[in-house]
Amino acid sequence: MITLLDENFSQLNQFLTEKSFSKIFILVDENTHEYCLPIFLGNLETDISFEILEIEAGEEMKNIQTANQLWEILTEMKADRKALMINLGGGVITDMGGFVASTYKRGIQFINIPTTLLSMCDASIGGKTGIDLMHYKNMVGTFSFPEQIYAYTRFLDTLPAKELKSGFAEMLKHGLIADKKHWEALIKLQHLDPTGIEPLIPQSMEIKQEVVNADFHEKNVRKTLNFGHTIGHAIESLCLQSENPILHGEAVALGMICESHLSYLEGLISKEDADLIIENIQRYFSFIDLGDFKDEDIFNLLLNDKKNTDAKINFSLLSGIGSCIYDHEC
Repeated sequence: MITLLDENFSQLNQFLTEKSFSKIFILVDENTHEYCLPIFLGNLETDISFEILEIEAGEEMKNIQTANQLWEILTEMKADRKALMINLGGGVITDMGGFVASTYKRGIQFINIPTTLLSMCDASIGGKTGIDLMHYKNMVGTFSFPEQIYAYTRFLDTLPAKELKSGFAEMLKHGLIADKKHWEALIKLQHLDPTGIEPLIPQSMEIKQEVVNADFHEKNVRKTLNFGHTIGHAIESLCLQSENPILHGEAVALGMICESHLSYLEGLISKEDADLIIENIQRYFSFIDLGDFKDEDIFNLLLNDKKNTDAKINFSLLSGIGSCIYDHEC
């Protein structure tokens, strides 16, 4: 399902040739419209008519109002159930586009073309679609696989360093929960740049896909992918309400630091392993000041985490570097 595109996008063009779509809708945000869409259209070869749908960039756009606008546009443009949605962008675009496509007329086909490291290694993979509800992350969504995922790593050259770091956090997570060798290869990188990261992307994508294949609807092992996200999502949600929002990967990095320490406190990993993990994450991610937030604000968000049951907070915690347990109450 995951294909690395060549310079001519021949795999994508062949896919479009073999299918009989009535129309194509290409969803972008203002950033991918400027930096990635020209590359995409320059390599697209199809006789199928297409329309460009553009939304503003940012997590704050991942809401029901934006979804409703897109449903209305699809309706006005007479999109039928043989239409195809192409989600060209980062995690917000693949989450939002997948959600809109999977619900419009009870579902039209869509493909993801991730343009950020975060979406290549995480958000575009796994068939989770969704939007935020109020300030709660990904509270409304569907499980719906894209028809295909096409990754073009040269899109990484368009990213600011901060966005590259955001995706790198998810790669670190994949190593920590499932593959110690992958973790060790990642922390050998002295500088985060597309050239250094690119050879490690396929392994990170494969880890995510293998976990999803084993548990599509997140009944068991897929919950390990939430390591760093229980606390990370709470921090991200609080920051979204402030004047200083942070990127998803920055929140996850902070969440992994906290949850690695929690793994130690729960007797699941040694202090040496916890210190090693935290030290290496801190090498890549700057300090985030949470002094403006109250403990009860964070705790209330933790209680509303969608993984919880019976008002109990369930964590996915490390049981070693390269292994993880889930549904651990703290």
